Amino acid sequence: MVFRKLPGVSASGMGLRLSQKFVFLLFLSGLVTLCFGALFFLPDSVRLKRMFLSKSETQPVTAAGSGAAENDAGERSKRPREQEHPRDVTSNKVESGFAMGASTGGGGVGGGGGGGGLARLKGLTRKMHPSSEATEERLAGGKAQEDLTLGLEKVSSPDTSTFAYKKFRRCLLKTPLGRDGGKPEDLMTNERREKVKEMMKFAWDNYKEFAWGKNELRPLTRNGHVGNMFGGLRGASIIDSLDTLYIMGLLDEYHDAKEWVRDSLDLTSNGEASLFEVNIRYVGGLLSAYYLTGDELFRTKVLELGAKLLPAFNTPTGIPKGVINLGSSGSSWSWGWASAGSSILAEFGTLHLEFVHLSELSGDPVYIEKVMNIRKLLNKIEKPQGLYPNFLSPVSGNWVQHHVSIGGLGDSFYEYLIKSYLMSDKTDEDAKNMYYNALEAIENNLVQKSPGGLTYIAEWRGGILDHKMGHLACFSGGMIGIGADDGAPDKRQHYLDLAAEVTRTCHESYDRSATKLGPEAFRFDSGAEAIATRLSDRYYILRPEVIESYMYMWRLTHDPKYREWGWEAVEALERHCRVEAGFSGIRDVYTLSDSHDNMQQSFFLSETLKYLFLLFSDDDLLPPEDWVFNTEAHPLPVVRKSCLQDLSTVAQDKNKLSE
Repeated sequence: MVFRKLPGVSASGMGLRLSQKFVFLLFLSGLVTLCFGALFFLPDSVRLKRMFLSKSETQPVTAAGSGAAENDAGERSKRPREQEHPRDVTSNKVESGFAMGASTGGGGVGGGGGGGGLARLKGLTRKMHPSSEATEERLAGGKAQEDLTLGLEKVSSPDTSTFAYKKFRRCLLKTPLGRDGGKPEDLMTNERREKVKEMMKFAWDNYKEFAWGKNELRPLTRNGHVGNMFGGLRGASIIDSLDTLYIMGLLDEYHDAKEWVRDSLDLTSNGEASLFEVNIRYVGGLLSAYYLTGDELFRTKVLELGAKLLPAFNTPTGIPKGVINLGSSGSSWSWGWASAGSSILAEFGTLHLEFVHLSELSGDPVYIEKVMNIRKLLNKIEKPQGLYPNFLSPVSGNWVQHHVSIGGLGDSFYEYLIKSYLMSDKTDEDAKNMYYNALEAIENNLVQKSPGGLTYIAEWRGGILDHKMGHLACFSGGMIGIGADDGAPDKRQHYLDLAAEVTRTCHESYDRSATKLGPEAFRFDSGAEAIATRLSDRYYILRPEVIESYMYMWRLTHDPKYREWGWEAVEALERHCRVEAGFSGIRDVYTLSDSHDNMQQSFFLSETLKYLFLLFSDDDLLPPEDWVFNTEAHPLPVVRKSCLQDLSTVAQDKNKLSE
């Protein structure tokens, strides 16, 4: 620091009188005191305080940063016109986490260091990618990409956030990407897997060339699509593709995506976004990318975004509204088309998986509290015939109308119940009981058998059945399958049989079309079986749900028909949906004269192609013992509370010994 001369004072100080020396020393001591005090009062002083305070004195930093307390106060292309889709986790709030109650420093996975640790690591993440040659060498070896995902740990300082990520990794039962990246030994199966990988690269390359930074690609006109589902957020296809690119070993493409997130993902938008869509695509995608790679960039971004969703819960019941302004106002409202200003079951019921992990990473229980409040209300209110209607008032907490669907408007609520139980390491008994009670009511009221022997799940309108099944409902074969082992022991085979029958019905909806792709909805009345009888239901928009059930049923049974059915879908996609600059949905699956809709949906990259890749991979790629998929197919890890607590105890013991 350079000090200006005081009037009348020699620069050397040798000729100073006693009174001048006293004044000079008084000034100097005051200046030093001022500088030292600034360390503790500047807005970003947490990092600096750590230089002078012990860990026990350091104040924890909330997940969302300074805006968390302030914030806590359609067009759905993935789901049908009515505004479709969704799919819940731990019943123990603060005890359930990777680091909440498991690490000595507070925070979540990577949470112990709070905001200061994030800021220190932020600069490191830019230097982290290993060389392409090193990456390929790892992919070819037995470790797959394990060393790659631990790259952050090798170069960063021994920060509590990194330590927490290491603890999480040690609690996985298996390597996330398998012995050899999930590569199957069977030559034909591997060739099919490589074909799916080529499809992903083709879809990605065209998105990058013609729509980079936009939400989705329009492949016919070779431009980007923004839409209004995500408010002012951009890059939906990038966020949705992060984990798909990574597990496929398309690492150059993955690094391009990561750099866009670092440099261009703007979370300060002031637009009107779907709470559901932002959660499953952006929050889910960033969470998955963090857990697979350990890159703090994704953790920082997802916690910033998660805090922006909290104002949607500011209702008399705590049931969130469907639309949220992501800007500073934090205002929220219900969809205009929703009956009597209601919230949608599949939307407010498809937050639990992601919100549990937001609490895990942040150390802030507010996210778990929000979704547990939803569950508490649902357990409290009366359910007609044990069923959950699709519309609920966020003001009164009562059902608005008695329309029940396992497809659009209801679907992923049920999915999140069983996955909440699985993700909690099978400790969330409340979610388990809710799921099996709901499944029993569905079987008693909605499951039907057609004259031709096809099992389907009808819709229910105040006691009257509508013999229709939507493409979205075809995820249910896989859902019923993954829950087969945890119900009543004598019903395991019953559930597996039901899962197989529903999956076969959905396959028939593909097989009975000219293109071998399934319609948006198909019916079982007036003599029709698994066929769309309305012109408005004949389209296919690259949806994943049928292929999702193939993947789960393959892993559960290893019946080769599921891989054959999946390959039929690959051939149909190539024949009818692949165009010169990407993939497009088609308007009519019953005619061979393709009429494309000019849209490459982001979920095609996140779900459809990922499920196909998993279908043709060994089961140790993202093994179900360690991972559950959110409704956008983003893998999230099982929370093993006991393991992390044990590791924390070991760490504390080591610290005592070192002292």
